[in-house]
Amino acid sequence: MSQGARGLRGRLGKAFVIGGGVAALGFVPSAAIATPGSGVSGTVVAEGTSPGKLKVKTPKGRTDVTFRTITVEPGGSTGWHTHRGQLIAVVKQGTLTRTLDDCSVEVTPAGTSFIEPSGAKHRHIGRNLGTEPVVLWVTYLLPEGSELSDDADAVDCGKKK
Repeated sequence: MSQGARGLRGRLGKAFVIGGGVAALGFVPSAAIATPGSGVSGTVVAEGTSPGKLKVKTPKGRTDVTFRTITVEPGGSTGWHTHRGQLIAVVKQGTLTRTLDDCSVEVTPAGTSFIEPSGAKHRHIGRNLGTEPVVLWVTYLLPEGSELSDDADAVDCGKKK
């Protein structure tokens, strides 16, 4: 066999080996391909859209994360209080009316969400001024060992302008 024929045959052999290797890769499972889960289920319990960007801050150090549902009956209130960490809340049902430390009022209907900031200067009260229960789904991000809320003195909004 001539030198030229051997060279051509060698190049063709390499091409077949490389082509076969590339084709074989199509049959090999890849870690980058997602796999379906099994034995897992989930239920969306509440959804809410924020009126703007949510700025979440966790406490320094270890954080207790607590998730709970809160129901405020018609005419009921949370009482004036504060939190040592942030809360992320979704209004599942009804309309919550909150009065803040500066006497501003925020009304949050079902299907909306909000963040309550942390600290004593962020005291507030939540009221149900409607005719149906208000149901909240709340995630607390509190310093380890903190109470869920701390009672606070009422703000006299009649004196504030």
